[in-house]
Amino acid sequence: MAEVSFHEVTKVFPNGTTAVDALTCTIADGEFMVLVGPSGCGKTTALRMVAGLDEPTSGAIAIGGEVVNGVSPRDRDIAMVFQNYALYPHKTVLQNLAFGLQQHKVPNAEIQERVREVSSLLTLNELLDRKPAQLSGGQRQRVAMGRALARKPRVYLLDEPLSNLDAQLRTQLRADLKQLHQRFGTTTIYVTHDQVEAMTLGDRIGVMSDGKLLQLGTPQEIYRRPANVFVAGFIGSPPMNLLSASAADGRLDAGDLVLEVSGAPAGDLVVGVRPEALRLVAGTTAEQAMPVRVEVVELLGHETIVYGSIRGHRVTTASTGAGIPSLASERAVVIARLDARRQPAVGETITLGMSLDDVHLFDAKSGEAVALPEALASQGLAGT
Repeated sequence: MAEVSFHEVTKVFPNGTTAVDALTCTIADGEFMVLVGPSGCGKTTALRMVAGLDEPTSGAIAIGGEVVNGVSPRDRDIAMVFQNYALYPHKTVLQNLAFGLQQHKVPNAEIQERVREVSSLLTLNELLDRKPAQLSGGQRQRVAMGRALARKPRVYLLDEPLSNLDAQLRTQLRADLKQLHQRFGTTTIYVTHDQVEAMTLGDRIGVMSDGKLLQLGTPQEIYRRPANVFVAGFIGSPPMNLLSASAADGRLDAGDLVLEVSGAPAGDLVVGVRPEALRLVAGTTAEQAMPVRVEVVELLGHETIVYGSIRGHRVTTASTGAGIPSLASERAVVIARLDARRQPAVGETITLGMSLDDVHLFDAKSGEAVALPEALASQGLAGT
């Protein structure tokens, strides 16, 4: 049993900074949990507290049902993979892989068997006599992962292990990590600021900001039902379009986008639509549509990213910038992910349509979701 649980865990550093604030969640035995959020959100501190490298100021952390507050890292039966590899530069790959096992006084025959298994699994057989300085970044990270795998601990802790690698290597090692977890089934906590890694790797995702856990759920739950404006803007690439709107008498006005939603609460709201939910439609009178002036076009081969503008105001969060700085203040950036076969020209006005199921509403003051896409499906939507 390797369930990991946080119960009202808070970490306050001596300078008064609250890194983790009343974190409560449970990582099930065998689960791959990803903690994701921007730099400084508390995710690494949470990981370090599980490892025993930091102690919580208050609250309890349990591994396998036993509270480990005050227990030394050595006695927690965990293995950690760091962002900077943390390999011993004077030791060979073989010696690095075996080091943790030797420290735990594993018999030599078993050490050889485990090292042989992980080196074969991670295609390190040809590198066993080399030292870290002779390896590429991807090879070093494989050694770091192999050292953790060889230990066969109750819990794996991974602190942004792919962030120092180039895009192609990150994609390759993401797939490797997924396969390794499917094979070993060890409880894993993975920390990253990259929401693509979170979506592709995690059985569940915990989104953090300012030390707080804002939402916990499966990747699809987080993507389809963001609990608040921050999560909506952070999960998704490009980020969700978030527009300021005011609602009165069932009419929601977001500038060039107008919604007729009888159940919408009166007052200030935020309307959200993901870039991939927008599509080109013919004409300017189509329902569920808005006119967009094309400002920037990015041609990516398999798709086209269009940065356009409408009359309105884009809501910015810690994870979404204001967009194109040269726009007039009364115009808002709208991002659309379109089919590569249609490439709008800069300066052209296009009409972008959407499904009612893809519209999100949030309270402007609290940022919390006030309506799910399904709740809007029976309502009317009009463009201006």
